[in-house]
Amino acid sequence: MLSSVVVMNATTTRGALLAALACVLVGGSFTANSLLGDYPYAGGQFLRYGLAFLLLVPLAGPGARTRLRGLGAGRWLRLALLAAVGMVGFNLAVLAAERTAEPAVPGVFVGCAPVVVAVLVPLLDGRRPQRVVLYGALFVAVGAFTVQGWGRTDGAGIAFSVCALVGEVGFAVLAVPVLRPLGPRLLSTVVCGVAAVESALAGVLADGGGWLRRPDAIEAGALLWQAAVVTVVGFVCWYMGMQRIGAERATLFSGLIPVAAACTAPLVGTGTYGVAQAVGSALVCAGVAVGSGAASLGFARRRRVPGARQRTSERPLEKL
Repeated sequence: MLSSVVVMNATTTRGALLAALACVLVGGSFTANSLLGDYPYAGGQFLRYGLAFLLLVPLAGPGARTRLRGLGAGRWLRLALLAAVGMVGFNLAVLAAERTAEPAVPGVFVGCAPVVVAVLVPLLDGRRPQRVVLYGALFVAVGAFTVQGWGRTDGAGIAFSVCALVGEVGFAVLAVPVLRPLGPRLLSTVVCGVAAVESALAGVLADGGGWLRRPDAIEAGALLWQAAVVTVVGFVCWYMGMQRIGAERATLFSGLIPVAAACTAPLVGTGTYGVAQAVGSALVCAGVAVGSGAASLGFARRRRVPGARQRTSERPLEKL
């Protein structure tokens, strides 16, 4: 019994750290996004995901071809939707929303993703939502709103912000049935390859011959950062974390995205970190701690009686 608790605690901790790292990297990538404002959208997505695919192929793991051949048409369709909705579509929706709305508006909608996932994933799995996860998700959503505030917008800005929320939810929910057979590394590899193809098709249809151009030095650096760090490291860490703690708890950490963005904005002079950001960050951290189970694990450790801890320490380590 004790050994299963120890393993569960270790797995939960690792999953939480991996999900947190992934979301912090995504939040910090907003700085890189600000350097790509003049680069064609579809071309940038093609270069980002295409380079990430090439970097991920050697990391896909043994038996990758066998696992891919075992996927049916339904799962391949799900992978295509995951790339289209959760990657290409999400980024397009954010950029489209920011044409008529301040960046905080899509950020607030995306901050509601933990609440939607906390309800949707259990229902799709035929079970009731967990109250503790739902409460934590509500804290995260309020914290994300506090960090970003609310900005100027119109109907189009709200509509595209809702699309961004759908993309963020889809990035987690659509991955659930294919994460087990593929694993985090192969799943990240496949969706990056599919997203690169979809970006190229969208670019040709929307922009014709001008969909892709040679980036300058600053744009190349930003694209390289997004591909190698945010996509390769971030995606693998995200799906490894989701594999360990589930989609509901992993999505709680998406509240760290606006927190990381707020912390890095002063570094390039695009924002400030004040009282509202500090209060919102505290609310996000509290929601993550409650919903992910980190708070309950810490409380359980503090409630262990000294005698029980002493008896546990006397057992050989290999038997725990």
